[in-house]
Amino acid sequence: MAKDYYATLGVTKQASEQEIKKAYRKLAVKYHPDKNPGDKQAEEKFKEISEAYAVLSDPEKKTQYDQFGDTGFHQRYSQEDIFRGADFGDIFREFGMGGDDIFSQLFGGMGGGRGRRSAFHQGRPQQVKGQDYVMRVNLPFRQAVTGGERMINYSHDGHNEQIQVRIPPGIETGQKLRVGGKGGPSPTGGKSGDLLLEITVDKDAHFTRDGNNLQVQVSVPFSGACLGTSAAVPTLDGEKRIKVPAGTTNGSRIRLRGHGVPAHGKHPAGDLYAQVMVKVPKQLTDEQKALLEELQKQGL
Repeated sequence: MAKDYYATLGVTKQASEQEIKKAYRKLAVKYHPDKNPGDKQAEEKFKEISEAYAVLSDPEKKTQYDQFGDTGFHQRYSQEDIFRGADFGDIFREFGMGGDDIFSQLFGGMGGGRGRRSAFHQGRPQQVKGQDYVMRVNLPFRQAVTGGERMINYSHDGHNEQIQVRIPPGIETGQKLRVGGKGGPSPTGGKSGDLLLEITVDKDAHFTRDGNNLQVQVSVPFSGACLGTSAAVPTLDGEKRIKVPAGTTNGSRIRLRGHGVPAHGKHPAGDLYAQVMVKVPKQLTDEQKALLEELQKQGL
């Protein structure tokens, strides 16, 4: 079932860091297991709000959640990833309640706050995740829009490797894809870091993009704009013919519903807008010139 972390905490997407923390603090005090001993419903609610706070209080995780939605986010982050680095201690210390230790009981040691003891037996060193690597990747425009599989050549620590990566439909410049375990090794024998692919989308010769909508220019002759005509429009699925109504002006847009960025996650398919560019001839034959002069006399 999809999770809406904002709804779980009762905040909007525009909520500030302090507003998110305040909302979590209020709910955490209400549902904390110390205040609700033996209440399984309260315990589940406490887990839900704590997971939401762990994501929304972390700028990188919050960005990934906002960009990819719940489904895409959980394809990139395990529950352990979600709680890694999250610090709940200062919130609960204000109220004299258990912080990190309670997470070790509820989540099996996945809490990541400072002072954590639960993941390892007392006296053993805490394992540290390896460093994350960042790699810039250029994607062709159409692959970024439609998604698919892409082979990445990856060089690290003196090794060359090919990694097959799934590109989600609709990815945009500046977004990152996480490839688990392909970062630096752990200095303490723990998990390797991750590889973050920072995406740059190449420009396309025909299409431009605005959110989930695409735009393409289509040329029609001057007579066609006046009298009406049809035109071939390039789409991601091949050419489509459209009707150009009589009296269409230069720059007008005709919508092809559902031919933009394909549906992905919670986002419906976008539309394609064909922008009509009226061709005005630079040279005229004597006959064409005579006809236009006659039209001019008629006020056209």
